[in-house]
Amino acid sequence: MTGDADKVVTSTGVAPPAIILASPQLGENIGTAARAMANFGVTDLRLVTPRDGWPNERAGAASAGASHVIDNAQVFDTLDDAIADLNFVIATTRRGRDITKRVEGPADGLAELCQVAAAGNATGILFGREKWGLENDEVARANIIVTFPVDPAFASLNIAQSVLLMSYEWRRAVHGVAPSPPPQHPPATREDIAGLWEHLVAMLKPKGYFRPENLADKLSRNLRLVLSDANWDRQQVRTMRGVLAHLDRTTPAGTGKRDAAAKREASKPKLPPED
Repeated sequence: MTGDADKVVTSTGVAPPAIILASPQLGENIGTAARAMANFGVTDLRLVTPRDGWPNERAGAASAGASHVIDNAQVFDTLDDAIADLNFVIATTRRGRDITKRVEGPADGLAELCQVAAAGNATGILFGREKWGLENDEVARANIIVTFPVDPAFASLNIAQSVLLMSYEWRRAVHGVAPSPPPQHPPATREDIAGLWEHLVAMLKPKGYFRPENLADKLSRNLRLVLSDANWDRQQVRTMRGVLAHLDRTTPAGTGKRDAAAKREASKPKLPPED
């Protein structure tokens, strides 16, 4: 589903980021987040499996008139679907993470996002659940983490507060950025990166890479972190997947049966199209 929100640009010619809420619970929280977005001209709201369904009357009431945000909100079954078209994603979190990913403050993080958007690339900011925020696997899909410099003695922020702070910081940062020519090779989308990750997992799993079993999830997440953090362009991803496909075809099969190799080839994720 695509609304008019994705066509909006500022007076600087830089498109605002999408705001992605992962499994939000209360309609009131979605509505107040939409109100915060509208205050600063951010209109692309994406909801991943909202607990109470959508549309939600309480969200509309709590938005205090931000109907253009609420009415154009998009709903997705998975986070991967919600961020598939984005080239740069910030994950917001206040908790320490047992993962390796660059962490920035709001000013630096939004300045970087604006620079990416100024070249015509799609960006987004990811927010977690009311009770426990984002899962590590969800954070792994982002390019960077942004953490607010809150008082450690009382660090809790609700969704609307977090959205308000990030939307304000975006509005402040975007006025210092001028549109720039698009790069020769467009940056990879999150869908491109997910496809590369799935391709590697499909090759490595039969060879016993994800062992012992109790560490399989962590090893898989670490692989995704490495891929998400790199500044791939679409052609680089395609080249790497071509290399992987070649290696898989030319590596001797353990059983030597061609039908097994053919089945593996058929089950692999498809290569992204040429630019």
